[in-house]
Amino acid sequence: MNNNSFFAFISRMKYINRWGLMHNSRFENLSEHSFETAYIANALANIENTMFNGNFNTERITVRALFHDCAEIITGDMPTPVKYKSEAMTGVFSQTETNAKETLLASLPPELSDIYRQYLYCDNSEEQLIIKAADKLSALIKCIEEINIGNHDFSSALKTISQALEKSPLKSVKYFIDNILPCFSLTLDQLTGKE
Repeated sequence: MNNNSFFAFISRMKYINRWGLMHNSRFENLSEHSFETAYIANALANIENTMFNGNFNTERITVRALFHDCAEIITGDMPTPVKYKSEAMTGVFSQTETNAKETLLASLPPELSDIYRQYLYCDNSEEQLIIKAADKLSALIKCIEEINIGNHDFSSALKTISQALEKSPLKSVKYFIDNILPCFSLTLDQLTGKE
């Protein structure tokens, strides 16, 4: 394998479609999802720091969120109901993800692999909590978008994700849901104040 191919691998995120078991009105690719998760994670960390006396490294969280699903370049997007069907399935998929991450890291020059290792593997549980919440909020936004255009195939996912987010210990998640999330249902004219 070429040890300069990491970024070519990363560019292939746009070919991985998410929500494979669902009828989609508009397909969402992994590249879009990763960007959305990164800016939401950035928002959550900034909200924690400025409004709730947090002490998060916002930039590191943002970059880690950007790369949070990059193993799926190799594994594809495994639907949540399949991934968590059983402990055995979860364990096998976890090992598969680790193997994929190691393949990606091997595609970097040795001088860069340690830098990117810290992005692909998050060893800070508080930062991981923010990234997971951002990931779920991104999924919630997708559900809301699909339901708003009449696709009720996402109704069950919306309920499950909403319930999971309600259990989050992060104050920023409640703030985001109460104050920011409603804006995702607005039209461009409503966002710009023209309507």
